[in-house]
Amino acid sequence: MVAMSARPNQESAAPQAETTSPHRAGFACFVGRPNAGKSTLTNALVGQKVAITSNRPQTTRHTVRGIVHRDDAQLILVDTPGLHKPRTLLGERLNDVVRTTWAEVDVIGFCLPADQKLGPGDKYIVKELAGIRKTPKIAIITKTDLVESKALAEQLLAVSALADELGFEWAEIIPVSAVKDQQVSLLADLIAPLLPVSPPLYPEGDLTDEPEMVMVAELIREAALEGVRDELPHSIAVVVEEMLPRENRPADKPLLDIHANVYIERPSQKGIIIGPKGQRLKDVGTKSRKHIEALLGTPVFLDLHVKVAKDWQRDPKQLRKLGF
Repeated sequence: MVAMSARPNQESAAPQAETTSPHRAGFACFVGRPNAGKSTLTNALVGQKVAITSNRPQTTRHTVRGIVHRDDAQLILVDTPGLHKPRTLLGERLNDVVRTTWAEVDVIGFCLPADQKLGPGDKYIVKELAGIRKTPKIAIITKTDLVESKALAEQLLAVSALADELGFEWAEIIPVSAVKDQQVSLLADLIAPLLPVSPPLYPEGDLTDEPEMVMVAELIREAALEGVRDELPHSIAVVVEEMLPRENRPADKPLLDIHANVYIERPSQKGIIIGPKGQRLKDVGTKSRKHIEALLGTPVFLDLHVKVAKDWQRDPKQLRKLGF
């Protein structure tokens, strides 16, 4: 079924029974190749940044739960790293995270960008999804604002045909644009009925269950990803060492001290991150601090240091230290 617009007006339908539908709550995950728009879609549904976004592939490294509160349902969105052919131990672990997540959620959303043809990577993912029989699967064509209607129609037909070829059926097929906020609320409408009957699993107002220190580290890494060379994004990791309220501050003028380390793999990369006369690192601090203050609701003093963790993507000991 292809969902192209809001559901028809129910006023002309037969009078509904007075009993209301039971509340539903559960977990849905978005999967797809790197840079398929999964994090942007998560943020759009939640209505606030809970997952970092970048035009660099393979940005997401942690599964981020964004929580959507509705009168009839609570959607807990699990944003996974992009499934890809791993070249490092980190890549292998990220793929393991994806597969573990698939086995634990109530709904799986497969994200396919409208502006990219179905490729071997997409077919590999869908073939794996075909083996998960009991979990409903929704095909989500993302980034529809980047293509004309003809190209979009071809993509919808291609993803439908791929499911037929592999012997299963999508619960829904829906095109969306998270950037233009087109059909995002309809996607939530389609996911909600597929969730189990349940009271809310998280308190009203909670938008994510990610620890604050992890989210702060991700916001710093997002800022550090901007404007660096193609080979560098995968080499950047951020660890927040401590977050402490500044002592002896007036109650109406609090300040949170955050000390964080930006790790790279080789000494030669240090200059790229720091920049001429430290300007790049200063820009990273300025950009990330604004997002951190919006997230935490308090003024922040951000202390950043760049350190080398040699070949950390391939070193099990270093991976553990950096939280992978």
